[in-house]
Amino acid sequence: MNDQPAGHQRRVLPRLEDFPYRYVEPIRYADMDRQGHVNNAVYSTFLESGRVNLFRDPTSGLDIPGVETVLARLEIDYLRELRWPGTVEIGTGVARIGRTSMVLDQAVFSDGHCAALARVVMVLMDSATRKPRPLPADVVAKLEARMR
Repeated sequence: MNDQPAGHQRRVLPRLEDFPYRYVEPIRYADMDRQGHVNNAVYSTFLESGRVNLFRDPTSGLDIPGVETVLARLEIDYLRELRWPGTVEIGTGVARIGRTSMVLDQAVFSDGHCAALARVVMVLMDSATRKPRPLPADVVAKLEARMR
């Protein structure tokens, strides 16, 4: 017998291998809250570390002079507790590419289990004008190579 509510489908969680870019981050003692698990706000920090390291990695070709990648939207589903000590692996993949923005799928993994899922919208912003700027064709090609 299925114990799921009528019309409810079981979510299939991604695996770390489903993400083209991965980054490892330590869980710090200071990340815990009074319940003894990692505070929900720290998940956002883990996700940010995954994104920043992707865009700032000199081998990625995504660090464009004169522009910034700006967070426009962050949606997180919390799935499991995280505890200290340990590490997390953040998986990042491109879901969609727009004219001046991109949508990223991210997940936080610990001990092989998916602890959080995120959908992120990033906008390319000109550092001088502070206005959105179109993604260069060579960057679009590099982003396409990181699609999930």
